[in-house]
Amino acid sequence: MSWTLRTCVTLILSLLVISFAPAAGAGDDSPVFEATIGDLQAMMETGEMSAEAITKAYLDRIERLNPELNAVIVTNPDAVAQARALDTERREGTVRGSLHGIPVLLKDNIESRDRMATTAGSLALAENFTERDAFFVGLLREAGAVILGKTNLSEWANFRSERSSSGWSGVGGQTNNPYDPTRNPCGSSSGSGVAASASLAAVTVGTETNGSVVCPSTANGVVVIKPTVGLVSRTGIVPISHTQDTAGTMARSVADAVILLSAMIGWDKADPVTEMAGVAAGWVLEDHLRNDGLEGKWIGVVRSLAGFHTEVDRLLDAAIADLEAGGATIVDDLEFERVEDLGKAAYDVLLYEFKHDLNTYLAGLPNSESLPATTLEELIAFNEAAADSEMPYFGQEIFVKSQAKGPLTDEDYTKALELVRNTSRQTIDKLLQEHDLDALIAPTGGPAWKTDLVNGDHFIGSSSSYPARGGYPNITVPMGAVHGLPVGLSFFASALAESTLIEITYAYEQATKHRIVPNL
Repeated sequence: MSWTLRTCVTLILSLLVISFAPAAGAGDDSPVFEATIGDLQAMMETGEMSAEAITKAYLDRIERLNPELNAVIVTNPDAVAQARALDTERREGTVRGSLHGIPVLLKDNIESRDRMATTAGSLALAENFTERDAFFVGLLREAGAVILGKTNLSEWANFRSERSSSGWSGVGGQTNNPYDPTRNPCGSSSGSGVAASASLAAVTVGTETNGSVVCPSTANGVVVIKPTVGLVSRTGIVPISHTQDTAGTMARSVADAVILLSAMIGWDKADPVTEMAGVAAGWVLEDHLRNDGLEGKWIGVVRSLAGFHTEVDRLLDAAIADLEAGGATIVDDLEFERVEDLGKAAYDVLLYEFKHDLNTYLAGLPNSESLPATTLEELIAFNEAAADSEMPYFGQEIFVKSQAKGPLTDEDYTKALELVRNTSRQTIDKLLQEHDLDALIAPTGGPAWKTDLVNGDHFIGSSSSYPARGGYPNITVPMGAVHGLPVGLSFFASALAESTLIEITYAYEQATKHRIVPNL
């Protein structure tokens, strides 16, 4: 379709985004280095670069940097052809919108009809060529995005072992942090976070059940939007939990994450929860990219989710001052009430749902007969038989625990789900309502730890659980660094609060510009 008023507004707004200045020593003469979607659209509009040239530039950058970062599992053999076709459309007068010709990387638990398998990082799915798009990938394709490739991840979205190393998969090996390759990128959307940070694509897509996009965002110094569960379809995503799973957009700026999310929202008959997307049908999220977005906002600080690192607390205090300087009113020292057995109940919900949802997904694969495992029980057996390749560092105790669970009609499941959902939502909603707040904030996590394949991850703090379990939106923005390692600030609120959160986070980002460019 031709240019529309909305398209023009979107492009103008994206062009207004001020590119972040690279840190000393982080220079790169590649035209795509740190480029925003607006930058890339301007290059294509003026003829300085084509979608084909931009795509090739990202592919060249992947070829150069990926051997050390190990963020990309596979590049799309048809990406250049896709870009070339979109260039033809542009020359003929058709620009589909702000994503026209923009290369996007997908986490490798997301299906695309390109000549790439969807593996979830597992050798059991190494030949899983579904030849179909995840529902939202189809929307991205319609919007003109170039599907550049698939990113590495924590295998099975980090739901296989309680002692895993984030960013490791049997297919892709260990993903490395761009700020220090000896440190962990966090997960499970490790490759998507690293790829966004290192400019291996314009933007990337990850998925989250609990922390899987927000943690790689903080560890890799990028922005992420984890939307309200139901705004983005889960059809075509290898699942963990139908009550918590969602795709999330990862980018080097709030504006780019918003532009990507806007194209992914849509109602999908195969995913009933996306009736939520109907509410958002009239949204123009780009209209909320406002420099004055902090003015008049009331923001609560959940101190009970901080206190795990003195330097992170220092950054939090500085962020509070920045928010106040932008016109926000801060309500400090808020706490989430601790609920007995909430963590156990939340884990049980995931164990039940994983068995049910994964078995359903595997049974519905078009090529299931050719795969070595099409049930969780068969996956467990496959991993045992391929232990040297699949389990050289950690096991599959989560798989085993999940397999032992019964159906979703079990009373233990229904009671646990009620406790988790109600507690998570009520805890957030109560603070927002009692103090008339627009949003809550807390540190996303601590600085990246040293990767330890022998002992597994070393988390020291996280604020992801309550919005994740409640299905509520969560946006993470860089808030500074600890000894050169980025740390993010999370902003969350009730369901469908994306517009307000975008106003707040965009204004905070533009006022502070805390993103540090990795020296690659």
